[in-house]
Amino acid sequence: MTETARKYELEDLLVTTAEQEASDLHLVAGRHPTLRIDGSLVPLVKRPVLTPKDTKELAEAILTKEQIELFEEHKEMDLSYDFQGKARYRINVYRERGYHALALRFIPQEIKTLEELNLPIVLSKFTQQAQGLVLIVGPTGHGKSTTMASLIDIINKTQSKHIVTIEDPVEYLFIQDRCIINQREVHSDTLSFASALRHSFRQDPDVIMVGEMRDRETISTAITAAETGHLIFGTLHTNNAAQTIDRIIDIFPAEQQNQIRTQVASTLIGVISQRLLPRIEGGLIPAVEVMVSTAAVRNLIRENKIHELDTVITTGLDKGMISLDRSLANLVHMHEISLESALPYAFDQENLKRYITKN
Repeated sequence: MTETARKYELEDLLVTTAEQEASDLHLVAGRHPTLRIDGSLVPLVKRPVLTPKDTKELAEAILTKEQIELFEEHKEMDLSYDFQGKARYRINVYRERGYHALALRFIPQEIKTLEELNLPIVLSKFTQQAQGLVLIVGPTGHGKSTTMASLIDIINKTQSKHIVTIEDPVEYLFIQDRCIINQREVHSDTLSFASALRHSFRQDPDVIMVGEMRDRETISTAITAAETGHLIFGTLHTNNAAQTIDRIIDIFPAEQQNQIRTQVASTLIGVISQRLLPRIEGGLIPAVEVMVSTAAVRNLIRENKIHELDTVITTGLDKGMISLDRSLANLVHMHEISLESALPYAFDQENLKRYITKN
């Protein structure tokens, strides 16, 4: 099949992905093209099973010659793909059993508001801070990038700031409103997250968005940036606020951990942890844990009593905090999700049931 025909085939699959309101498209040798819809994998059985030749040609239909060479060297690659100016996809091309495979994540053009995303409005308070560190955490595929984009867009529409984003790859495209927004992509615009963060200090930013805080150098530089007058938004693949603090501190050598603990306590504004669950009426809805950095939270971090943070979150409703179990219980009570869907995500299943009974 010609390169043009392969590109047409791929674009037809991308149209199907958007029409079916799928979040992901998987192209793997030996399987039908497969969509992820409302969290479940749905094979497109009317389309033929893909061969290794198919997946290789589909990958090469979207990769440039330079990217093909890099892929052959590194065996995997992240990139973004603009589809006819109508939709964007975050793509990972990788090898499995020696064959090409692709995972394509659909990125809506429109950046939704917190209300449209069914997220608590209290999160908007994080955008009103002049400096500090806001972390959005959770498993892969549970909406961290979408939430972060919504928060950045609040600043874009309400404040006059210079925003620098560092992403791998660039996902949501911001339409500049009151802010200047520079979106930098790792590999094409900068060598790494850490390098871009270091050099951003000379770019006069007010707000810096770090697509992923992957390593010690990036985390260290982000904390320094938060200390020196910048508002930092970043994501980590952790499950809750307590685990996030532990992960940040544990990534440093033992002799540095007391210093990092103090820095995190003084710079942290809040942690948002979220899960996307299937709604009873179709679609997905987030359950959210919110930790706000109060005096009690800062003291627990300094004193290395991280295990007590869950209690502070549970009892901190008047401070804007929300425990994941309470969030899940509220969604069950409002008949948005089923108890069966909520239980696997609960921090304490018995506690979740008690919240539901009280409601």
